[in-house]
Amino acid sequence: MSHTAFFTDVINQYLPEPHASLLNGIIFGTKLRTSKDFIMEIKKVGLTHLVVLSGMNITILCSIISALTARISKKAALLITIITILFFIDFVGIQAPIVRAAFMSVLTSVATLFGKRTVVLYTLVLSFIFCVAIWPHWLTSISFQLSYGATLGLILFAGKEQENKTSSNIALLSGYGKSEFRTSLAAQVFTVPLIFIYFKQLSLIAPVTNVLVSWIVTPIMIFGFITAFLGKIHYVLGIIPSYICYVLLSYLILVIHWMSQLPFIFYQF
Repeated sequence: MSHTAFFTDVINQYLPEPHASLLNGIIFGTKLRTSKDFIMEIKKVGLTHLVVLSGMNITILCSIISALTARISKKAALLITIITILFFIDFVGIQAPIVRAAFMSVLTSVATLFGKRTVVLYTLVLSFIFCVAIWPHWLTSISFQLSYGATLGLILFAGKEQENKTSSNIALLSGYGKSEFRTSLAAQVFTVPLIFIYFKQLSLIAPVTNVLVSWIVTPIMIFGFITAFLGKIHYVLGIIPSYICYVLLSYLILVIHWMSQLPFIFYQF
């Protein structure tokens, strides 16, 4: 049994398909075991990146650890963070996007511990040098190129969020939508050309679908991890978080299905 099967089997006990495959793909990067039609729908709407391991897995993991270690010393919290990240990498396997995010997260945490200011672009460059020095063959890896392309796009073009002081719900929603759309476009500036070159695919609806589902990815990951860990201890403990996952994943599946039915949104050459 593989490392990931230790928890993916737990998820499979709670959720039907395609919910189970989606959740296992999102949190553990396992291959989708669902219909070819649904996999094609995911490609059409440009959400394939959700069901593979990415830097977001490390970001969410670090956020959870940060919340759990808020009351202990910074040195102890940093040590726990590093150990947990190393454990996760060993668990899912050494993969370029995970190592890149892990290196950047640890470097940022160390700098914070010593009161130093970090420049995200600088940490990205350092992580690139580190990865290429140890795994030079990653230079030709598609996942490696996509990971750095997406991160570089976010750094250069996403921009900083501005505080909206208005109390209008419509204005707040509009501001959120613009921010998410800008972030979605920024992440795809360099990845879309790479996807087109390697896979000869182009999804015109991707920026819109990413805005519609971006807000739900973090809670899916959090409750997915909770379901997997508690469910491994005892089936009853994972029931409630699995119900929450089911509702969130149902929304995701609905968006994927509806948006994929629109005409002229996907081209394969």
